[in-house]
Amino acid sequence: MNDTVSMIERMRENNTGRVLIVGMGISGIATAARLHRAGWTPVIIERAPQRRSGGYFVALFGAGQTAARRLGVLDAMHDRSATTPNLDIDRNGRARPGMAFGDMPGKPWMMLRGDAEKAAFSALPEGVEIRYSTVPTAIEQDPDGVDVTLRDTASGTSTTERFNLVVGADGLRSTVRSLVFGPHQDYLRRLNYMIAAFEYPGTPKGLAPYQGATLLEPDRSMWVFAFSDHNPTILLTYRTDDVDAEFTQPPTERIRAAFGPQPLGDTLGDVIDAVDSTDEVLFDSAEQVHLDTWHRGRVVLVGDSAWCVTLYAGMGVSAGFTGADLLGAMLERHPSDIETALSEWEKALRPYIDHYQETAFDQRKIFVMDNRPQIMLRRAMPKLTKFKLGTRLMERMMRMDDIAEFKNADIVGKALGQHAPPERTHSA
Repeated sequence: MNDTVSMIERMRENNTGRVLIVGMGISGIATAARLHRAGWTPVIIERAPQRRSGGYFVALFGAGQTAARRLGVLDAMHDRSATTPNLDIDRNGRARPGMAFGDMPGKPWMMLRGDAEKAAFSALPEGVEIRYSTVPTAIEQDPDGVDVTLRDTASGTSTTERFNLVVGADGLRSTVRSLVFGPHQDYLRRLNYMIAAFEYPGTPKGLAPYQGATLLEPDRSMWVFAFSDHNPTILLTYRTDDVDAEFTQPPTERIRAAFGPQPLGDTLGDVIDAVDSTDEVLFDSAEQVHLDTWHRGRVVLVGDSAWCVTLYAGMGVSAGFTGADLLGAMLERHPSDIETALSEWEKALRPYIDHYQETAFDQRKIFVMDNRPQIMLRRAMPKLTKFKLGTRLMERMMRMDDIAEFKNADIVGKALGQHAPPERTHSA
């Protein structure tokens, strides 16, 4: 232990543990904070001119909660699940009891993306260097380090700097990945579904305050994710045969075409109208990233850059926290051998990520269904769960054993042979 502490101190004194973190999302910030704790000197760069504040819905399952507790950020978040019963609605104004995402097995916390980002940022020590409006344009490495050319897009100037390690945390269409691993088309797999997610100001028409709802139709759906103490967020998702065509017009036009030609009705119409007036809407295709390895030399990818599991898996934030904490732990365990640290990190994490990606195709049907029989079965679930046999049927359908093993596991603890850290009281 004393040898490890001495090595960490030497790394800081000699600046040999300088790490570039590309991307200031949840994975990037959490990784920077965790590597700083492990003795590294992080430099964070972000393409945007300032911190992002997007507020769409995310879930935090047990694996993410445990990783967040290990990172010391769980107390900076809380479960925002609403207590008002969810509704299943249609365009004609009919409503029946429905299921909220928080009713799903596994008891995930319902939160906003911004909650997790702020929590991760709270763990970042003062003095960590952050450069906005900055992107990498070239990455060259040798056995001893990585030379990265950085462009300041605000001033138009470029510099080349040397780092001991580079972490690509710059999302689905990662610049780091394209520079080091190859073009996007080699690694992206489209699911042929589109998503539009944003915060709704107030309460959508036809709903009570803090009430969530689903509108389910074959190949398209609307979700209103209600929170106990915040504006709701919206998810519109639909199937498409031509992903590229979806980006040739403004989001509202494509969404209206996808949900037409029938009249939209009060709630759906109100929600789609709100897309035009919101400043921040995530409009994108559902895609996964598949790589044979997440690291190459002294460059490693984390989060969506490495393994995007898609929104349908519900594990993006949980995997981001877990990957960050485990990476720091493995670099602590192998402080003088980056290759071994990265290999051990990937070996421990990959079985879980592979599972999230594989099951995302089935779990997509939680969000958007293929046909009316699937919808009718879904609508029957609130009644079925009133009976033991119905509850068992739902648990089989939702693969409760898999949730316990993969979504609620202490992944880092298992990898390190440690017990989960003790729970603490979390403030609302």
